[in-house]
Amino acid sequence: MDVRKWGNMDMYLIPLEHIAYIFLPVVAVAYIYFKWVGSKYEIAVASLRMMVQLLLIGYVLIYLFENDSIVLGLSVILVMIAVSSLITLRNIDPKSARAYGIIFVSIAMGGSINLFVVLEWVLELNPLYEPKYVIPLAGMIYANAMNSVSLAAERFSSEIHVNPYEQARGIALRASLIPRINALLAVGLVSLPGMMTGQILSGVDPLIAVRYQIVVMAMILGSSGLSVICYLYLMRQPVKPR
Repeated sequence: MDVRKWGNMDMYLIPLEHIAYIFLPVVAVAYIYFKWVGSKYEIAVASLRMMVQLLLIGYVLIYLFENDSIVLGLSVILVMIAVSSLITLRNIDPKSARAYGIIFVSIAMGGSINLFVVLEWVLELNPLYEPKYVIPLAGMIYANAMNSVSLAAERFSSEIHVNPYEQARGIALRASLIPRINALLAVGLVSLPGMMTGQILSGVDPLIAVRYQIVVMAMILGSSGLSVICYLYLMRQPVKPR
């Protein structure tokens, strides 16, 4: 077992060949996905991008954690919001500059409010910008806001053609938050969330990990919900194709 030192903790370093084993089920899923859906490369490309992006961000995070530049940190957050908005736009029609703007504002507002609450009131960081806290938390917040807005946008675009705005809005909001609400109901009984599991595996006291997980799950629900609400409010006037 290869153990490396990180901070005050000893961490087990997973060998690269062992990481390869986890992709055996992925290969099976990709094959069936191809047979049923007809897309040859979607899962393969997504998996490859995931590995490359994570390896690159590992080096970027080391640099960010060693440099307390708030300008650099804000730039990273802005990129997160911009990219998550582009990914959300990919899944909806019609696509336009206004649609992108609505998504961008929604994710930025819903996510940033929750990020500020966590940093200022929950963790009481002083100074407020500490890269090792801000960057990972921002990543979780904006990624989950992106997923929820994607679900809301897709459902809303379907419902608005057959229902009045108020009804379509309610259906879209409920559909977008089903994964978040299910996660709250299942935690501790069906699942141990990723952050909590990672902390426990790294040697953190489970009762400490539980407190952090409560904050994370509430933070994710809050950012997802506020982002979706903002999106649906701004969609009172339908987006027309260019």
